[in-house]
Amino acid sequence: MREKSIKEIEAIIQELSEEDSSILNSLQKDERKGVQALLRRWEKSNIQEKAFKQQFEEMLSFERDLFDKGYRAIAGVDEVGRGPLAGPVVAAAVVLPQHFYLRGLTDSKKLSPAKRKEFYSYIKEHALSYSIGIIDSHEIDQINIYEATKRAMIQAINSLAEKPDYLLIDAMKLEITIPQTSIIKGDARSVSIAAASVLAKETRDRYMEELSTMYPGFGFERNMGYGTKEHLQALEEIGVTKEHRISFSPVKEMVRR
Repeated sequence: MREKSIKEIEAIIQELSEEDSSILNSLQKDERKGVQALLRRWEKSNIQEKAFKQQFEEMLSFERDLFDKGYRAIAGVDEVGRGPLAGPVVAAAVVLPQHFYLRGLTDSKKLSPAKRKEFYSYIKEHALSYSIGIIDSHEIDQINIYEATKRAMIQAINSLAEKPDYLLIDAMKLEITIPQTSIIKGDARSVSIAAASVLAKETRDRYMEELSTMYPGFGFERNMGYGTKEHLQALEEIGVTKEHRISFSPVKEMVRR
């Protein structure tokens, strides 16, 4: 029988799983350096995949417990934008299917911009329902950022096409009749909250990128409204815009001048 080429073996390894023990044994006996290099690469990838799946399984513990109790429309809820000096606070609510899987999903702040964009599209495509709540800087100044965050979350929940029967919320308790659990650092501990954090952050980042064209010089496309050196210098030189939160320091001190 003709010996398979390295290219042919590479194609085989791409489809290989641990269950294919006979193929694995055969490849391990192949002394060619190219084959052994392909095997090492496959083993490394396999270890990484196991780690991702284990992490995902751990992050499913809250959802799995609720599914076991009979809940079916579990919404993860998270927000982004409580700390910036400019722009809105944005919340997202997401109801995922019971057997949802997204390799590498975690707290959106830990994801690269490219990965976040990829996950944003995937989550929207595969979610049973999702919605966004946005509270602008003017309203934040009127009611304070804590109340604005809650309002954005409730807005997102109430806008879901599929009414949730349980809420998993990142570090917040809401005055709403739906049963809920508040989870500290929930965006890294719950799949549903992590998915919501991706939608919220990507939505807000895109909003701030649009603002950067309306208000050049502040670097909104880079700092997303946070008080970086570039942003603070622009406040001094250009002044306060209508997107700034005048109840936040140092913006409020500038307004009083």
